[in-house]
Amino acid sequence: MQNNSNAPPASGMRSVPPAPLRMRPASLTLPESAIVSEIQADAPRRRATDNEVVLIVDDSPENLSALGSLLQEAGYRVKVANSGGAGLRLAAQPQKPSLILLDIMMQDMNGHQVLHYLRSNVETKDIPVIFLTARDSDEDEERAFEAGISDYIVKPFKPSLVLARVRSQLLVRRARLWLQDQNHALEAEVARRLRENELIQAVSIRALAHLAETRDNETGNHIERTQSYVRLLATHLANHPRFSETLTTHYIETLARSAPLHDIGKVGIPDSILLKPGKLTPGEWEIMKTHTLLGSDAITLAEKDINSSVDFLRHAKEIVRWHHEHWDGNGYPDGLSGERIPVSARIMALSDVFDALISKRVYKEAYPFSEVRKIIASERGRQFDPEITDVFLSHCAEFEAIALHFGIDN
Repeated sequence: MQNNSNAPPASGMRSVPPAPLRMRPASLTLPESAIVSEIQADAPRRRATDNEVVLIVDDSPENLSALGSLLQEAGYRVKVANSGGAGLRLAAQPQKPSLILLDIMMQDMNGHQVLHYLRSNVETKDIPVIFLTARDSDEDEERAFEAGISDYIVKPFKPSLVLARVRSQLLVRRARLWLQDQNHALEAEVARRLRENELIQAVSIRALAHLAETRDNETGNHIERTQSYVRLLATHLANHPRFSETLTTHYIETLARSAPLHDIGKVGIPDSILLKPGKLTPGEWEIMKTHTLLGSDAITLAEKDINSSVDFLRHAKEIVRWHHEHWDGNGYPDGLSGERIPVSARIMALSDVFDALISKRVYKEAYPFSEVRKIIASERGRQFDPEITDVFLSHCAEFEAIALHFGIDN
């Protein structure tokens, strides 16, 4: 490139004497021919787009001078670079330009190459670019827009057109940034509302569960323990090929959130049966078994009231109704067996029995952990899903640690 300050202005440029540029060396290592500079603007600021930084990349000193003066006089802060490499360095600096005017035909790196690097860099990919070119074919213009430019100005430049295109792109950028800010604010508000709704949901579930506890005051921390067992067991099962597709992170979270409701139907069982300090008669046992139906019916009515199906209510209804079903079909209330029992209910079943065995009740003493492990292992393939039982037994120490953390009823 020849930097000939006495060369005539490019064809079509307005007849304006080149404004002197105050040049300073780049802070990064550049070729000797790569010159960068910032034109200091002294004009008063007048519009929303004033004080925006515009970077001009062109290897013609005359074009840099004329365009720089034009934009500086219009109230913009102007940076110039007379090579593609220098332009890329300026574009990536902390104070990034709001708009880049980029010449296509340059010697060290053409405009298409510069644009490719700009769009490949996460720091510069969103900076709008206007191509400057002497080529005015439809093919060139189509190629430029496909590459990701914002606009296209053909030489010789018309000052009024340049200013109009620059201001238009800066206004579009400002509008895009405003929309991004609004979207971020909206996303933050949605996230806040979601957290608030989840908290209300959790509190409501706990309130209902504790209401059921008031009818059976010997259960102590049963709700906290069983909820933790369910989450832990489901998390380990998620790595099992048979359960991995079902037990997603969302499924596990909604299942754990629903777990405290598993015995909510007990609010409908008479105290004389629920609190009886001895073995129930066959008739009393039939009444006790209805707590599964009372609870699931209550949730079904709640779903009808809101005229919608909610994930955690669906899981709650499954575990409330079927957590006393047995793998071999000898459970209640519907005598389901095997895979017909929802995974949620199978997980709840083992968690609930484990906690019942280690806890003291009015009708029995607490069993030691060693005895509980033997009882659960003996029910593999009978009361419990075989593979869920295997996973539980292989991690039994973790379940025992949860029980000790919350305290065992004895």
